[in-house]
Amino acid sequence: MKDLTSVYMPDPSELYRPIVNEEGVTGKSKDEFRQYEENSSNDWLGVVQRTYYTMHTNQTVDFVKSMREKYGMLNHSKLTVMEALEELNKVVDESDPDVAIPNIYHAFQTAERIRAAHPDLGWFHLVGLIHDLGKILAVFGEPQWAVVGDTYPVGCAPAPSVVFGRRSFIDCPDMPQYYPLNDSSLEGELLGVYSPHCGLDDVLMSYGHDEYMYNVLVGNGCTLPEEGLRMVRYHSFYPWHTGKDYSYLTNDKDDTMLPWVHEFNQFDLYSKGDDLPDIEEVKPYYEELINTYCPGILRF
Repeated sequence: MKDLTSVYMPDPSELYRPIVNEEGVTGKSKDEFRQYEENSSNDWLGVVQRTYYTMHTNQTVDFVKSMREKYGMLNHSKLTVMEALEELNKVVDESDPDVAIPNIYHAFQTAERIRAAHPDLGWFHLVGLIHDLGKILAVFGEPQWAVVGDTYPVGCAPAPSVVFGRRSFIDCPDMPQYYPLNDSSLEGELLGVYSPHCGLDDVLMSYGHDEYMYNVLVGNGCTLPEEGLRMVRYHSFYPWHTGKDYSYLTNDKDDTMLPWVHEFNQFDLYSKGDDLPDIEEVKPYYEELINTYCPGILRF
């Protein structure tokens, strides 16, 4: 494994997500968080825009297939879950102005919030702990546009709710084949290489930490239930679970799992203001969960 003291890996999408609590949205409205052009003179928002434009240019069908092949062998490292969490501490997320703590604290914050709300669902607690472990891709040297940020299907037209919209795909080599620039709602012009309601299992998603960690869990025979695997695989797929787009690709299985993804995301995104957990105090509980669902040394 590449030995790095720290990896600066901004997650640009964090800037545009409202603060939400159990009573609903507080602070800015959703619309206010989607006014990208008005903020384009801001230096950091310029970085965010370039990040997404780079992502939307380079995340082609061929690129996604190549990344699935590159990391599908799970031959880049061998680690226990706890060792992987320690590796994730090398990743510094400089995009989040509200959190100046190592990633391992966010992992335990998320897990502990889930544990408090769903005390009898141990597998759910573990999902909270490991959902971002795929960001270890940055430690392997991958650029942040191939690790973080909102995900979306490649090989079909981007939905309106994709960050920065269809205009950000203007330089994508797949554009002429898959990405009509008009706003047509005709299903046949949106599907690209897919069949109607083929299901997300048969859709190529832009590559990042979600897809990679899902592959790690499945490839190592981890025994999390399907609901947990879906949370890991699609928690960054905001155009679907929040934007309510891509319904023409989803099937009944996806619709059944969507409430679980929603349930997870409230704990993931909005745990950052919580008190920091005492990791050493709660670690034995999570080690027991790891031994149940993801035991031993995993291939990454």
